[in-house]
Amino acid sequence: MNQEIETNDSTPDKDARTWAMICHLSALSGYFIPLGNVIGPLIIWAIKKDEYAFVSEQGKEAINFQLTMTIAYIVSIILCFVVIGIFLLIILTIYALVMIIIASIKVNDGVDYRFPHIIRFIK
Repeated sequence: MNQEIETNDSTPDKDARTWAMICHLSALSGYFIPLGNVIGPLIIWAIKKDEYAFVSEQGKEAINFQLTMTIAYIVSIILCFVVIGIFLLIILTIYALVMIIIASIKVNDGVDYRFPHIIRFIK
């Protein structure tokens, strides 16, 4: 049951763009819920991936980014024992927040956004 309606070949419809944006923004739940940064996008992606191809692609991208960030956070926490981890945690938190906002804006504009320098766990 594919309800995807696109205005042309390159721009996803409004619903697909909205769900893709929600998928990226749901990662912000990680600031309140442990592992919410991965679970939020995973839930949206699992529910909407078959309905919208754009959400499927952006959901995978959001999950890959959040898994990469989770690994980086774990390494930074370990490095807190040698002090540099504290600075890395601050930088990672700001970086993740900025990248989530950028990705959300881009996908809402219909751009197929790709995060730079991430591990692609889900292809």
